[in-house]
Amino acid sequence: MKAREKIALKPRVTVLICSLNEGATVASVLSGVPRWVHEVLLVDGHSTDDTVDKARQVRPDIHVVYQPGKGKGEALRHGVQKASGDIIVTLDADGQTDPAEMPKFIEPLLDGYDWAKGSRLTCGRPLNMPWHRWFGNRVLAVTSNILYGTRYTDICSGYNAFRKGAFQDLKLSYDSFEMEQQMLVKVKKMGMKVTEVAHLDAGRIDGVSKISAVKQGFIDWFVIIGERFRK
Repeated sequence: MKAREKIALKPRVTVLICSLNEGATVASVLSGVPRWVHEVLLVDGHSTDDTVDKARQVRPDIHVVYQPGKGKGEALRHGVQKASGDIIVTLDADGQTDPAEMPKFIEPLLDGYDWAKGSRLTCGRPLNMPWHRWFGNRVLAVTSNILYGTRYTDICSGYNAFRKGAFQDLKLSYDSFEMEQQMLVKVKKMGMKVTEVAHLDAGRIDGVSKISAVKQGFIDWFVIIGERFRK
């Protein structure tokens, strides 16, 4: 049975997108989201541009919520809490993740996995990924693999699919981007069934990243190490 056929017979799917001033890209992302998904949920960090208006133009059925705090981690927690689907798929609002690849993320969950995490690096460094980002990602992945026995190739991809209950069981505490690293190491610590799914890195459609890769990389590294010694 093909992935799309399984999806039609199985639990509801929420597509979760966190946004902050992504008016130049969000419409393109949403236009690619399949119509068979149960819910499209946009968690907006009080954008000052036309992000929300653009989203509603493309998907009149979109569920928009505004995060009460700040940071991507906080937005993810708030979004999962508000999501009505049994399975949640996270996409980047800047266009780096292709909604067309969703079925191969969802299929492992239908086969018994708790988590399907994305990897852009199974075939080496993507051409549009700067060397310093690739190197930092590899350092983080190797650190996780040594400390937790994981086999991750990419620990910074924003493409994930997971069971809502599995996410809530993790009891994640960080509010910024480092929560994604906490999330992936805690999945392993708690004995959840996780698999890595290769996906393309399309790069940002427009605009520039809102974070410093070097600064965030050091924060992520300390979080990965710190979680090893937390109960």
